[in-house]
Amino acid sequence: MWLVERTYSDDEQNIIILVYATPDGERYFRKERALVSFSDHRDTTAAIDVAPDAVGRVDDPETRERYAAEAKRVRAANDPGDLV
Repeated sequence: MWLVERTYSDDEQNIIILVYATPDGERYFRKERALVSFSDHRDTTAAIDVAPDAVGRVDDPETRERYAAEAKRVRAANDPGDLV
C-alpha cells in the first residue's frame, strides 16, 4: 500500500494521520501517530505491507480516484522503502 495522505488531527493535539492505499484506490489503511515531543522522530515510508484483514474499503468514488492518483504518483517517484 502506498502513502496517499498525511494530515494532522483536528480533534487531538500532536496526532499525525497517515493513510496508505492500494494502487487502484479501492482499499485503505489508516495509521495514527502520537508525537510525544518535538524531538520525536519516526520514519514514514512511501509504502507499507498491510494484512488484508486490516484494511478498509473506499466506498466514495471521488476519494477512490484521489487515492489511486496519489498512489500512482508516489509509486512512480519512490521505492517502497523510501522515506517521505
